[in-house]
Amino acid sequence: MLSAFPIDLKSDTVTKPSAAMRKIMSEAEVGDDVYGEDPTVVLLERAGAQLLGKEAALYVTSGTQGNLVSLLTHCVRGDGVLIGKDSHILNYEGGGLAVLGGMVPLQVDDAKSLPSIEELERVMPAKGNVHFATAKLLCIENTHNRGGGHASTPQEVASLVGWAHENGLSVHMDGARLFNATVALGVTPAEMAKDVDSVQICLSKGLGAPMGSLICASSDFIDRARYWRKKVGGGLRQVGVVASAGLYALENNVARLKDDHDNASLIKDVLQKGGLRVFEVARATNMVYFSAKSETDADKLLAACRAREVIFNKTSSDTFRLVTHLDVSRAQAQTAASVIVEEYRKLG
Repeated sequence: MLSAFPIDLKSDTVTKPSAAMRKIMSEAEVGDDVYGEDPTVVLLERAGAQLLGKEAALYVTSGTQGNLVSLLTHCVRGDGVLIGKDSHILNYEGGGLAVLGGMVPLQVDDAKSLPSIEELERVMPAKGNVHFATAKLLCIENTHNRGGGHASTPQEVASLVGWAHENGLSVHMDGARLFNATVALGVTPAEMAKDVDSVQICLSKGLGAPMGSLICASSDFIDRARYWRKKVGGGLRQVGVVASAGLYALENNVARLKDDHDNASLIKDVLQKGGLRVFEVARATNMVYFSAKSETDADKLLAACRAREVIFNKTSSDTFRLVTHLDVSRAQAQTAASVIVEEYRKLG
């Protein structure tokens, strides 16, 4: 019998291709994608665009590159970008919008989900005033990473997009875990993305592909984005090998995301019953945030669990994040939660 350990909950990026996915990869047709000659990439881009209800899509190496290319396509140097202060783009993507795009981040309080219209109006620069950067873009995130995997509804998204368009802004959605949101809410990806001007979806997180993301938008936008992908070094050659994994993921690994959500809920319940402080999320998906009593206790708990091969990370001095995924079974989720509670209780 295979060991239940290690149980790696630090991210849903740690998944490994299944045997079925590897077989598909080994048989993939390939060509030079820079010339538009990789047939598997073409199929993947068409499938992604159709699924998201957009005219076209562009395959990129990662979610970070997908967001960067999208922002570079939307904005020019000096443009302002309304963006959540807790967003992934602002906090975890190397400052690319400022460093490589010369964009000015106009930070809004996104309350670990979506910002309110009142908050957007508070931060929105006055038009025609030469002292301020001209706002051109609103960025939103769904699900929201720092928000504990919170899923925003299509109606909530549509409300913000309506405001943005009325105020002359385009809207980009960082949908790295968009499928977690759609599964949790019982809506289609097209419903979720129909109002935004561009959306980036990751294939390498909950969907389990080894790499890659898609930017989905209008045909004109994708034509321009293709130039930016090349400029940031993202031109790809015989990449159908990994694009085939993305196709397999879209066709086989979306509905099963519910298992990850159920496993996260199980972990949350066990941790709460064990006395740990777990952060409540209104519409939770595949993440669990919890905290220890102090930074010292947090360090001890982290080390003790890793010694028992239950692996996760801190997000602050005393707070942790657990992320469920397709390589963590129901039994492993139960075991991991039990180990955490046992080690926590040893701290007194």
